[in-house]
Amino acid sequence: MGCFHHDDYISLTLEFRCNLKCVHCMIEGTMDYLQPQTGEVFDEVLQEQSQNGRWKGIILTGSEITLHKELIPMVQRARAAGFEHVRIQTHGMHLGQTSFADKLLEAGVDEYFVSVAGSDRESHDRITEVDGAFEKMMAGLAYLDRFDHVSIITNTVVTKLSYPLLPDLVKSLSHLRQLKQMEFWNYWPMTEMDDKDLIPRAADVLPYLTGAAKSAIADGRSVEIKNFPECMLGDLSHLLDNDQPQLLIDPAFWDQFNRNGFHQCLYREECTSDQCLGLNEAYTAKYGWEKNLVHPVRGGRLIARS
Repeated sequence: MGCFHHDDYISLTLEFRCNLKCVHCMIEGTMDYLQPQTGEVFDEVLQEQSQNGRWKGIILTGSEITLHKELIPMVQRARAAGFEHVRIQTHGMHLGQTSFADKLLEAGVDEYFVSVAGSDRESHDRITEVDGAFEKMMAGLAYLDRFDHVSIITNTVVTKLSYPLLPDLVKSLSHLRQLKQMEFWNYWPMTEMDDKDLIPRAADVLPYLTGAAKSAIADGRSVEIKNFPECMLGDLSHLLDNDQPQLLIDPAFWDQFNRNGFHQCLYREECTSDQCLGLNEAYTAKYGWEKNLVHPVRGGRLIARS
């Protein structure tokens, strides 16, 4: 499980522009019409925090939050309102500009949630479709790693392109002292079909995912796994955590998100897992119900197939 408590945070989506072209982007078809949270909403969150100290941290996110022109003032205002932690979710390219990273640090950003798409320059740049993205991101991580008060969290979307890379990806980040947590998010396409052919079969992913998770834990990281069948994770099932901080986002996002049709499983009625999202619509359309792979969970223990 992760070392950050989701209930301690509130997340605001404040920007819907991005200068990467990640093939797995969840919202690429919605960026043209989704609206960022307004300044009024941001003010309301700050007022609630100032008056009641409701959260420990605030997460500033979007397609790429570092493109927001008012990011530094927003961070400063969040700190002044009493947030103990300010996190940004970013692709990390701009962190390689030390002058910009210094401004973030001085303003009060102490947590950096960075998307790592591949294990090296070739794979990362191929998946993000921007040359130089990996080197800039890695330079930024190396710079942030110099500061003891900083926490780094990485996120990797697990697709057909990335799952074989997971163990090497963990190795590529093993030198980072301030890397506290690694997250692995099994891909979902925000639609009923896998039009991009990016959904991998769970059985193919499993050895790479568990190998990467064990290596990350050996390196002293916390690990969270998202959207993977809990029953298949065996003794690593405790790493599955599909909870999220409270998210303020354009409600139109949820219309698209709900097309995924999670919680489909042959054992849904008898499984007692409170974390597993089962299989989604696009997965079952592509691979079927996986009756020879999944098991019901009851009372935290797997029920053997007859």
